[in-house]
Amino acid sequence: MGRLLRTGLNAGTEAPRVVGGEGVHFLLDDGRRVLDGSNTGGPLGHGHPRMAEALRAAVSLPTVSEGWRWAGRDAAAEALFETGLADEGWAGAVRFCLSGSEANDIALSLAQALTGRQPIATRERAYHGLVGLSRDVTVQPHWHGGLAAPGATRRPFPGAPVRVLPAPEGAAWRSDGAVPAPLAERLAAAPGQLADSAAVILDYTQGGFYHDGAYQDAVAGMARAAGCLWIADEVVTGLGRAGRAFAFQGGTSRPDMATLGKGLGGGAQAVAAIILSHEMVERLRGAAWQNYGTLRGHPIAMAAVAAYLRILREEALLARVAALETLFRRRLVAMARRHPSVCRVAGQGLHWTVELHGPDWRGWLADTPEAPVASRVAARALSLGAVIGTSGEQTSLFLAPPLVIGEAEAERLLAILDESLLVADRAHNEGAGGG
Repeated sequence: MGRLLRTGLNAGTEAPRVVGGEGVHFLLDDGRRVLDGSNTGGPLGHGHPRMAEALRAAVSLPTVSEGWRWAGRDAAAEALFETGLADEGWAGAVRFCLSGSEANDIALSLAQALTGRQPIATRERAYHGLVGLSRDVTVQPHWHGGLAAPGATRRPFPGAPVRVLPAPEGAAWRSDGAVPAPLAERLAAAPGQLADSAAVILDYTQGGFYHDGAYQDAVAGMARAAGCLWIADEVVTGLGRAGRAFAFQGGTSRPDMATLGKGLGGGAQAVAAIILSHEMVERLRGAAWQNYGTLRGHPIAMAAVAAYLRILREEALLARVAALETLFRRRLVAMARRHPSVCRVAGQGLHWTVELHGPDWRGWLADTPEAPVASRVAARALSLGAVIGTSGEQTSLFLAPPLVIGEAEAERLLAILDESLLVADRAHNEGAGGG
């Protein structure tokens, strides 16, 4: 029976059929045990015993909506501040919600309400979600939220006006050796773009663009001067993926709001959050923030958050990720130099993008009938024993293994990618490029 309307991470390919998981491995229906190499929602891998124990204990908890006080929700908030925000004196309060898309939508709508402005700014190739305002500021072309088919006409939907800032470069290696223009030159138009914006929202990985503190601090300074709020989208990077508690800690600036999702529940429960600065909390004093969610801050989700934060701290996962970042950077740059199909490598912590030569991403809407070259590389990797993702992109592969991965398993994942890139090399040498 085929009643489930399926989606797929890798365009044009059949998704692996998962029947179980153990540690950093998926178990497939054909009996294979394969490495989980691209799973931003699973920082603890699969079946972590401490997380399983916490959830077993939580199943008997009452169902308490966001509108009622729940001690476990208070405890999860305190754990977040004690573990993730211990040295972040700017942070004032947290509100839990259901998904990263929802967290971004709520944060953006709050920014509009507080500033009285409608436009929102983001950076090139951004993805912030597919709900409400988060979809409006998703400017990565193929994630426009509509239908894509060969020959179809894209029908955009009206939404908030969006200002698109130049993307950061942030590459660890480029095949053309190009040096990006100075930051001040690239962001010369940004003050004008921010002048009427309610907020600027920045993420740290989407589209394979990663940025250092200099880019963040420059945009944050311009936003403050323009009366524009700054939202750090840490849905992917928050609480471990970047090798530190938050990616924004790479700069000196601190956001007005930060959003969390994906790994916040340790991969065991869907949960997200919005962190507000002390200044934002003061601006809300005496006002009613008019939105509510029946299942936000659900007791089982709060148990997962508290358990993940304990595991993150007690198993020293941030230090593990920081050490593995050095390995991934060294191996991926060396790999890229050997493969003519690779044009760019970028990343941080345990989130890395390998971009292949091919058609410009700006013109692709996921409307090609054949499997893109990146998906063909991913299919080869699966046959060799590893799941590697593409975010549905035509020429980009990304690696985001569980934070609990060991060095030997990381080396095996990288070796599988190395061999799989021969598929892209053949396509590149034949002139097929983007496939």
